[in-house]
Amino acid sequence: MRGQKTDVTFAEVNWAAVRQLFPYLLEFKGRIFFAILCLIAAKLASVGLPFVLKDIVDNLDANLLIVPLALLIAYGLVRFSTVLFGELRDTLFGRVTERAMRRIGLKVFQHLHKLDLDFHLNRRTGGLSRDIERGTTGISFILRFMVFNIVPTLLELGMVVVVLLLNYRPGFALIVLAAVLLYVLFSVFTTEWRTRFIREANTAESETSTRAVDSLLNYETVKYFTNEDYEAQNYDRDLASWESARRKNRLSLFALNGGQALIISAAMSAALILAAYEVKAGNMTLGDFVLINAFMMQIFMPLNFLGFVYREMKGSMTNIEKMFALLNEKPAVEEAEDAPDLVVKKGEIEFKDVDFAYQSSRQILQDLSFKVKAKSKVAIVGGSGAGKSTLFKLLFRFYDVTRGQIQIDGQDLRDVNQRSLRKAIGVVPQDAVLFNTSILENVRYGRIDASDEQVRQALKMAHLEHFIAQLPEGVDTLVGERGLKLSGGEKQRVAIARAILKQPPIMIFDEATSSLDSESEKEILAAIADIAHEQTTLVIAHRLSTIVDADHIIVLEKGRKVEEGNHQALLAAKGRYAELWNIQQKKPPVGAQSYVE
Repeated sequence: MRGQKTDVTFAEVNWAAVRQLFPYLLEFKGRIFFAILCLIAAKLASVGLPFVLKDIVDNLDANLLIVPLALLIAYGLVRFSTVLFGELRDTLFGRVTERAMRRIGLKVFQHLHKLDLDFHLNRRTGGLSRDIERGTTGISFILRFMVFNIVPTLLELGMVVVVLLLNYRPGFALIVLAAVLLYVLFSVFTTEWRTRFIREANTAESETSTRAVDSLLNYETVKYFTNEDYEAQNYDRDLASWESARRKNRLSLFALNGGQALIISAAMSAALILAAYEVKAGNMTLGDFVLINAFMMQIFMPLNFLGFVYREMKGSMTNIEKMFALLNEKPAVEEAEDAPDLVVKKGEIEFKDVDFAYQSSRQILQDLSFKVKAKSKVAIVGGSGAGKSTLFKLLFRFYDVTRGQIQIDGQDLRDVNQRSLRKAIGVVPQDAVLFNTSILENVRYGRIDASDEQVRQALKMAHLEHFIAQLPEGVDTLVGERGLKLSGGEKQRVAIARAILKQPPIMIFDEATSSLDSESEKEILAAIADIAHEQTTLVIAHRLSTIVDADHIIVLEKGRKVEEGNHQALLAAKGRYAELWNIQQKKPPVGAQSYVE
């Protein structure tokens, strides 16, 4: 149910991560194969390095200079091979990681566009963008380090333990095994303990980002009410929560790093003390002592790195929790996989016994039936809360009806795919929102393959030519964030031009002239009249003077149809429409009930 928090446990997210990440790894099988070969070569060179170092030390007192010199050259080559194969591995696998980030990022983006209107009305843009950013970064880390660091490190540890058991007394292998076991247990326990601090920090960061984005998007409103200090106080309160969470995160990390360092230092000291004792007893050479020291460093450096990788993986899993939760979100409005395209031959619309409620306690439409004939102009009028705008949201299938049917040319909207339905309908909303790009590109968004000439023709039909001619940069003028550089009327005309360019068989105008002055309104009404001859037009109107030429007018009140007919017939009926008309033509008497929005 919308509004309820998705209950996703951490273990479930981990499995979801594994299931969803492996298919992306297999896209470049050849690269992964060669990366694994480089990985094996690097680990073999890494394990062999201490043996070369042992031989160098044991042969430093040799009479022939050529022996230690050759060993020194071999040592350099082996060390270089370790780095070279590691770099080749990372380079080969980098393409796999980048492609996986691209694929998953695109999948999340597409999924968000598939979710229903209700989700987006309740979303918090700033926090959502941070969740996606952190999730993508976390996925990158997991792909790189889980596959080519954790398993290889454990493999290297196993190889070193076997070598120590075969060549030296069991005490060295026991020290290593005990240290590794204690290190892993301590790291797991402590990391699980501090994961909640990472979550707190991420939540606080999302809250802070959401607060900042929301405040800046509403910059003008903040200024209108001189609430800069209020916004700053709220932002600082969120920052204080973030600071506190980060402090807990930092202190817990100190405890983790300190404990890990203590375990490593104790194990290395114990191994070297044992090795020194063996050298003193004559059971080992000085070269063996150096080998044991090198192996201890060889083991505990990747082990320390393994601890870092585990901590970061847990953090990354925490970061991608919300991203996977987003992918698990199911749209309230779904369609069958094999849903056919909507076929619009005439453009006739019919509402049949429609009921609709956003919530069970709030009924919006009740038993509503009417028909919009092909290429006719039908207006929907009524008071505030009558359900006028809800009609177009249902027709565009942002929501599904609770009961009844909505049909276009006899096809139930629930039986056709949503993409074809929405391609057939052009919408000019009451609140026109524009992208932060040029006027030309905002209009071209109606049909992205349209030529410049077609865009200019749409601008002409929307009566924007005179306005654009006055701009220094003409159609290339940037409109600003959400079109804030334009007036309300200018934004609406750009939105009308965009809908005109789309050339759909059905056009909906939702209070499309509400922000226009009288002269602009007259021009736009003329443009709408021209369009209505070629398209089925549904007009949701507040000002009745704008729809007097409609072929049919439907009057709604509290979600029910109370009257219908043309302008003259409704005036003659002296019902609710006539009352609304009279109220708008003159100032209503004191105490009179108003049905005007």
